[in-house]
Amino acid sequence: MLLEEVQKNYGKLKLYIDGQRVESKTEIWGNVYNPAKDEIIAQVPFSTKDETKEAIQSAQEAFEKWRELPITDRLQYLFRIKFKLEEYYETLSRIITQNHGKTIQEARGELRRTIESVESAISVAYTLAKGEHMDQVSQDIDEVSIREPLGVFGIITPFNFPAMVPFWFIPYAIVLGNTVVVKPSEITPVTMDYVIKIFEEVKLPKGVINIVHGAKDVVDEFLENKFIKGVTFVGSTKVGRYVYEKAGLNGKRAIVQAGAKNFIVVMPDADLNKVIPSILSAFFGNAGQRCLAAANLVIVGDVYDEVKRKFVEAARGLKLGYGLDESVDMGPVVTRDAKKRILGYIEKGVEEGAKLILDGRNFRVEDYPNGYFVGPTIFDEVTPEMVIAKEEIFGPVASIIRAKSLDEAIDMINKSNYGNAASIFTTSGYYARKFRREVSAGNIGINVGVAQPMAFFPFGGKKDSFFGVLHGQIDSIDFFTDRKVVIERW
Repeated sequence: MLLEEVQKNYGKLKLYIDGQRVESKTEIWGNVYNPAKDEIIAQVPFSTKDETKEAIQSAQEAFEKWRELPITDRLQYLFRIKFKLEEYYETLSRIITQNHGKTIQEARGELRRTIESVESAISVAYTLAKGEHMDQVSQDIDEVSIREPLGVFGIITPFNFPAMVPFWFIPYAIVLGNTVVVKPSEITPVTMDYVIKIFEEVKLPKGVINIVHGAKDVVDEFLENKFIKGVTFVGSTKVGRYVYEKAGLNGKRAIVQAGAKNFIVVMPDADLNKVIPSILSAFFGNAGQRCLAAANLVIVGDVYDEVKRKFVEAARGLKLGYGLDESVDMGPVVTRDAKKRILGYIEKGVEEGAKLILDGRNFRVEDYPNGYFVGPTIFDEVTPEMVIAKEEIFGPVASIIRAKSLDEAIDMINKSNYGNAASIFTTSGYYARKFRREVSAGNIGINVGVAQPMAFFPFGGKKDSFFGVLHGQIDSIDFFTDRKVVIERW
């Protein structure tokens, strides 16, 4: 069944500053596309420097009043936001699919995780965010630790999860008494533009959440503006490193979740009936465009040929198309440029001598001939030194690597520059424990293809996949607050 689009075109998107939708005065506009159709569905403004400053100033002015509001009152806004997200669940899911390209089932999953982040922030406000008190630490002296909000934060979000990633941070920041300025991806801005409707309907006080659009100029203003206390970023390692370094130079806090090259290891004792469906989703879900997507499939021992055969058969059976078709398994990649970059990596793999056993380069969807489709692509005979095994491709491309032992597989993973996620499939507790303890990655899967932490856990990351001390999701309660310690004698 093909679901209806929410709108054919969303027109010129506006900024959201001081509780009002504001038409940008910029002369620079970008086209926003439906990647399944190669059709323009909106135009996004690249905010001027003055507009970004205005949004930050609005957040700064709102901060003093917002922080004084009792936390029980701030919580009520989160409850109302949660209920509105539920009310518009299907609408927002369809917008995500229309703008990003992921399947409607994947979009619904993203919205569910978005709502869970709001729920997690509510629980934090009731429990973890409370102060700590110790009576009689010394003669007639008591001591108390108090969490205090810091002020205005900039939130820089990626194209691949236009609802979930902003809500890794927004609910925690505001319930703890801070205010925010959000910069959605200029590629997929329509979702957060619709979320403004929710902020308006719950009557969120003006200036608590502001939204500006753009690219590097907006990010630089976040990193330089004296009122911004910190920034959160999710995206590529190259840009993430820039954000982290510049934030540090300017004395600002930063959470930076960056790129990835994730491994899945299949041991000879694994239950292949469970392995194949899991790894199929891990490699090709979201068209490979997620920081937890699997990239390298390491097969240990004599199960190599069987796993390869079954994996290719399953991948060949995936149905590609417009994600609003409920029967579709995989949508397009997000932009024409993304498709070009992915095809370049496939060509590179062929040049390096890897064997292309499933070629997705010329995949066409009859009903959507102009869409940015790349079919599931699988390389065999890949070595860890090849570019396709080392660099982040961010598309539906799998590299199969042979390993003689678990030790060799772990060594491959630990030599990678990235450390976002790694999974193992096995029926052995010994193998699972060894893998968990020895692999250098922030999110570990045991018989789980996509090691996605729940909202009430931190989103891990190591090496070039993460810069900072505190991670996204629940770790941000410490990021958005500082502790004041009071020692008193009576």
